[in-house]
This record gives sequence, C-alpha cells and structure tokens, in this order.
Amino acid sequence: MRIIDKLEGPSPQFSFEYFPPKTEDGEKSLFQTVGRMKELGPAFASVTCGAGGSTRGKTVEWARKIKEELGVEAVVHLTCLGVDEDELRNTIQEIKAHKLINVLALRGDLPQDGSGNQSHCQYANELISLIREIYPEACIAAAAYPETHVDANNRFSDLENLKRKADAGADLFVTQLFFDNRHYFEFVGRARSMGITQPIIPGIMPIQNVGQTIRFIEMCGASIPDHLMKLLRQYEDSPKAVYYIGVAHAIAQCDELLRSGVPGIHFYTLNKSPATRLVVEALRGKA
Repeated sequence: MRIIDKLEGPSPQFSFEYFPPKTEDGEKSLFQTVGRMKELGPAFASVTCGAGGSTRGKTVEWARKIKEELGVEAVVHLTCLGVDEDELRNTIQEIKAHKLINVLALRGDLPQDGSGNQSHCQYANELISLIREIYPEACIAAAAYPETHVDANNRFSDLENLKRKADAGADLFVTQLFFDNRHYFEFVGRARSMGITQPIIPGIMPIQNVGQTIRFIEMCGASIPDHLMKLLRQYEDSPKAVYYIGVAHAIAQCDELLRSGVPGIHFYTLNKSPATRLVVEALRGKA
C-alpha cells in the first residue's frame, strides 16, 4: 500500500527505520527486531543504505523480505551519487518487479573516490524524476532537513532544493532527526510559504547514549536544546538514567507533534527496539 494513502487512515501513524546489518548474525537479529516491532502496527519499515551506498545490492532484498516474509509495508532506500544510469534503471526495474511500491529517493553520500561526479543523477530531485519515468505509480518519499542540510549554503537554498524535489514528483517528505519541535514547526511553515504542500513526517530518535547522539548530530547538522544536553551530561555516567531521559523527551516531543496534527512520526530506532517501543506504547495510551 502506498504510504501517502496510509497517512489518510486512522492516526497516529508510526514508522521505523533500521541500520543495515554488517554480518549474517546482524541480519538475523535485525529481522527478529522488525518482526517484534510488527506488533506495534507500523505504517512502514525501512533499512537505510550503508555508507556510500555500500549495501545497495541488498537494499531491495531487505525491503522485499520485510514486506513479503514479515508482512510489514516496506520503503526501499535508493541513493544515486556514484551510480551510473544503467545500474539505477535496473534497480528501479527490480523494485517495480517486486511490487515494492514505496521508495525513499536520496542523493546519498559522495564516494571517497569522487566517482559521484560522473553519476547519472547528482541530486535527489533528478533521481525522483527518473523513478517517475520508470515507475510512475510508485509512492516517492524524500528527505527534509528542519535544521538545514549540512551541504546547503543556507536554509533558503535548502528550501529551494526541497521545492525541486516536490516539483519533481515527491509524494511526501520525512525529516532528519531533531530534538526541538520548534525547528520542525518553523521549517514546515517556511516550506508551506514556498508552495510545498506534501505531508512532512517528523523524524524522531529516542536518545539512548550521549556519545553516540553527539556523533549523530555532528554528522547531520542537528542540535540538542541546552537544557536537555545539560541533563544528559549530568547523568552520562549512568546509562539507565540517560535511557529514560531520552525516552521521556521523545514521548514529550511526539505528544506535542501529534497534538499539532502531524501526518505521522518516523522513528530512527538504531536497531534497538525497547526505547522506541516504550515511546510508541506511551503514545498509544494517550490516544
């Protein structure tokens, strides 16, 4: 089922994103987690591409397994930098052949050898156009950045990039993680003023480890509110305390977002289900 259609159904709609496993044992563990999380009735689940598209060859297979074997709607992550036209076209045809209707179109990271400069698609909007050409009935999601993409010159040029993705045929957007809802609300307001009408699903990551979270925000250009960072630093030597601080903050964030009428919430799970499960169960109890 197309994600855009699922968003029209009963709310709240939750979805889960997982990291690509690196070993056979990791793959087995991942799908056990996806199977357990099925109990929460996710709108969809997805597995990201590895750094530099390193797991591109398995991305479609993982999505197929999530949908066909686990019975959870899947979104295929597809990146384009460093990929030639034939490979991109073949992958999109493979997605279509497996009837995987939902695709998240991403630029991806620039390969270390600079080969992305010779790729067929340099930007996500070009990839979206190619998917529309080959697989017109696909539901295409794209990324959005409430605190601005790290490679953008400024937030205005970043919004122009978002508009290009919208005009190319994106059906919806999923945001990068954020920890202050103000960033999301202000971002959506700016997007609407640009004429971008597609649903924008907020991305939330329950904090589970201080060091890991800091590495993530440095990599993606997000920020942590001062009061939250101060609290995390105060208890960073107590993993259990950090865990529950992260869960409590995520519940508060999501509760406010849901009350504001967001179309759904996308959880970055880090392949660890307990924290996300606690958040979702708490939100279900409030519904």
